[in-house]
Amino acid sequence: MIVSRRWTTVSAILLLGLLAGCAAGPQPLYYWDGYQQQVYQRFDGTSSTEEQIAALEASVQQARAADRALPPGFHAHLGMLYADAGKLDQVRQEFETEKALYPESATYMDFLMRKFDQ
Repeated sequence: MIVSRRWTTVSAILLLGLLAGCAAGPQPLYYWDGYQQQVYQRFDGTSSTEEQIAALEASVQQARAADRALPPGFHAHLGMLYADAGKLDQVRQEFETEKALYPESATYMDFLMRKFDQ
């Protein structure tokens, strides 16, 4: 009787542990939240530059609130949108952010900053 009660208790604990482990699931590496859609809209012209900037700025705030990283290219893309909108001071800031977060982009970001400085 005592053995079967212990077995039932141990089985219940193991089952709860298994269920808890499965419920969490892996988190994506980056906070995408519509970024890919914004890139597509940039090239098919379904939304204005200002609408795209607003959507990406909202994504930045949401990613910060969730303590998640934005994907590579996000800040570079936002910088290009700022360039189209004539917000040149923000262009450099976004390119510098991209370069700091993803050092492998440094050569390209430096190239783009030189082009905007001319």
